[in-house]
Amino acid sequence: MLRQVIHRGLQSFFYKLGLFVSRHPVFFLTVPAVLTIIFGFSLLNRFQPDTDLESLVAPSHSLAKIERSLASSLFSLDQSKSQLYSDLHTPGRYGRVILLSKPGGNILHQADVILQIHRAVLEMKVNYKGYNYTFSHLCVLRNQDKKCVLDDIISVLEDLRQAALSNKTTARVQVSYPNTKLKDGRSSFIGHQLGGVMEVPNSKDQRVKSARAIQITYYLQTYGSVTQDLIGEKWESEFCKLMHKMQLDHQDLQLYSLASFSLWKDFHKTSLLARGKILVSLMLILLTATLSSSMKDCLRSKPFLGLLGVLTICISSVTAAGIFFITDGKYNSTLLGIPFFALGHGTKGVFELLSGWRRTRENLPFKDRVADAYSDVMVSYTMTSSLYFIAFGMGASPFTNIEAVKVFCQNMCVSILLNYFYIFSFFGSCLVFAGQLEQNRYHSIFCCKIPSAEYLDRKPVWFQTMMNDGHHHTSHHETNPYQHHFIQHFLREHYNEWITNIYVKPFVVILYLIYASFSFMGCLQINDGANIINLLASESPSVSYALIQQKYFSNYSPVIGFYIYEPLEYWNGTVQEDLKTLSQGFNTVSWIEQYYQYLRVGNITATNKSDFISILQSSFLKKPEFQHFKNDIIFSKAGDENNIIASRLYLVARTSENTQREAVQLLEKLRPLSLIQSIKFIVFNPTFVFMDHYGLSVTMPVLISGFGILLVLILTFFLVIHPLGNFWLILSVTSIELGVLGLMTLWNVDMDCISILCLIYTLNFAIDHCAPLLYTFVLATEHTRTQCIKNSLQEHGTAILQNVTSFLIGLVPLLFVPSNLTFTLFKCLLLAGSCTLLHCFVILPVFLTFFPPSKKHHKKKKRAKRKEREEIECIEIQENPDHVTAV
Repeated sequence: MLRQVIHRGLQSFFYKLGLFVSRHPVFFLTVPAVLTIIFGFSLLNRFQPDTDLESLVAPSHSLAKIERSLASSLFSLDQSKSQLYSDLHTPGRYGRVILLSKPGGNILHQADVILQIHRAVLEMKVNYKGYNYTFSHLCVLRNQDKKCVLDDIISVLEDLRQAALSNKTTARVQVSYPNTKLKDGRSSFIGHQLGGVMEVPNSKDQRVKSARAIQITYYLQTYGSVTQDLIGEKWESEFCKLMHKMQLDHQDLQLYSLASFSLWKDFHKTSLLARGKILVSLMLILLTATLSSSMKDCLRSKPFLGLLGVLTICISSVTAAGIFFITDGKYNSTLLGIPFFALGHGTKGVFELLSGWRRTRENLPFKDRVADAYSDVMVSYTMTSSLYFIAFGMGASPFTNIEAVKVFCQNMCVSILLNYFYIFSFFGSCLVFAGQLEQNRYHSIFCCKIPSAEYLDRKPVWFQTMMNDGHHHTSHHETNPYQHHFIQHFLREHYNEWITNIYVKPFVVILYLIYASFSFMGCLQINDGANIINLLASESPSVSYALIQQKYFSNYSPVIGFYIYEPLEYWNGTVQEDLKTLSQGFNTVSWIEQYYQYLRVGNITATNKSDFISILQSSFLKKPEFQHFKNDIIFSKAGDENNIIASRLYLVARTSENTQREAVQLLEKLRPLSLIQSIKFIVFNPTFVFMDHYGLSVTMPVLISGFGILLVLILTFFLVIHPLGNFWLILSVTSIELGVLGLMTLWNVDMDCISILCLIYTLNFAIDHCAPLLYTFVLATEHTRTQCIKNSLQEHGTAILQNVTSFLIGLVPLLFVPSNLTFTLFKCLLLAGSCTLLHCFVILPVFLTFFPPSKKHHKKKKRAKRKEREEIECIEIQENPDHVTAV
């Protein structure tokens, strides 16, 4: 009883709203237009891109950021950038280049050419306010000699060049991999500086026979000042230009350059590449909506309403964007999906209102017809819009740990609210004017009076075709002339009979089993998308660089800083064994290991604190080959006694090409050890900030949104029109969501912020299209389920097919945007539209004929009513036989 009261109350409210809009169409047409003009200008004036890529795509709250703060408080990260090597996430400003020899070549034989390029970088000048700055003015300085920090591979190349100039063979200069001995006696790890290495067979010291690639990084100092940052940015820009010029001068080498701004630039490049394609998408959607709203009947055809419906969503999106920028929002490329998301939901309301108009009686005044259409459609559209708002509102909550997802969801919430307002106001006014034209028998395109049938019969065929109002199709038995709409006609005359055929149903069941199997298989293979190149333009320098880097420099993981942040008895044998256990399996760059070896070689004993620290300070750290280890130890002095309060070492693991996933696994293995070991330590690399619990962070929004929608649907079981409608809706949405998730995984789509936003949207897109179909079915009073599903498809199938077709056609131009972000968007939205279409037109029409709700009680009610009516007629005949005779 309660649900009928609520439903009738909502219908009555929207009927009155429809009447109010139809009586004041100019007002409801003008207000949205004025709002769009106001906020549209703010969009142009306040547009500003977001340049902080880390804050957008890295988890906002993670243990890695806390570890970074702690590590930075102990040892300056700016000074240790060269030691804490990271593939693409190096902090601060820098310039990096990979030099690749031709296939079969040896890059070490081209040491002289590489050093020429290196000198060109060092001599490159940047002008700022009349002053020239070179790399030596901007570089990170070493503490011991205040010289620029340079990669050790430069020293190796200089040795090779000296050997070539003195007519020695390069074999006399022994280069080992991954650790090599430098001329000053230092042992250096060059696993990230030399790539594509082939070792001399049976070589005990892992001597290098040949190598394909060399990677050199130039680190710039970061003081935090705006001026320093501007000069650094100009230097990076000149560095990239210089590398392009060097590529033209040295055709025997391939050069790939990268700077700190490259990732952001190539992330933002997607927006620039997609602008034209989005306009093409809009044109295609406008064309599809116009054609699908047309009929041969020039009176009842509504092509301009389809066109105006799409434009309504467009101007509401412009208003939403203006509000976003007025509130100091910053644009990023993930927001490219909002126009498609908004159109997918908004045009559904447009086409449902058109279908609702077609279901009204033609003999009513146009204002009453508009009110009836509102009463019929807006209840369902309000429910689906509310669920959109709940889903994206949950995504915008503090539980979301990815800033890009949070910003997107906030924008979608505003867009959904404005879509709803613009549809019942702006589009409702357009519907009023179109209804008035139809009632006054004006042509739907030319807006001229339609001639009478007698006048048309005397005119040529082409004129009759253009001015045909369907009078020759209409008979006195036909109550709805809109049945001649081509989609309506196809569904009624052909498709409904075919899909409910008993011989088709087994094949549909088999098709669903195949669909479910592939979906389940894909769900078991989900990958997290922590790789930043998934969001970049595919033909960009950053992606090219990352692919070459992954191919030739993926033998070793990023360098992991191992920070011991409490005083430790390093001279204790047990502590030494614990340190060996922790670093077992890693390639270590460690002062501790070098110091222990120094003591063993010199046959020196240091089993107590005073001897250990005294020899360390007075002897070991004075040696030229060990002086650089001073930066890895923090001493404190209490009276005459020295203590080691903190220290660090570096760990590097052997990896395969999937370096990022293995780095995450290393992090997950090392972190728990810090809690159970007596040695108190933290591990850090700049890459960890982007990858730390990324999978959990990125999946949390869709889990929260899904749970929110599920909770709403369960709590409203007894408030909606029919509880079984909610039950079927939950099953349908779950099937579509898991299908999209599994199939996108099989299509090589990782779980990044774009795919997660698409999964949140899929929840709502499925509800948007399945809910009206299911609720119409469960409320139908026909004798059989088959007849009920036919009526449901006939009532809502046209709007569903119009909307999904427009949506999918609008996605096609995204294929031609050379960007990984838009490829992901295209794949996910294509799967969302296709799976929804499959369920609405194939799976649900068949499965609903097998399972509840049963329609037998409707049949019994109808039989009881018919029997009661027959009894009444018999009584009347017995009481008044003369009246019957007269009849």
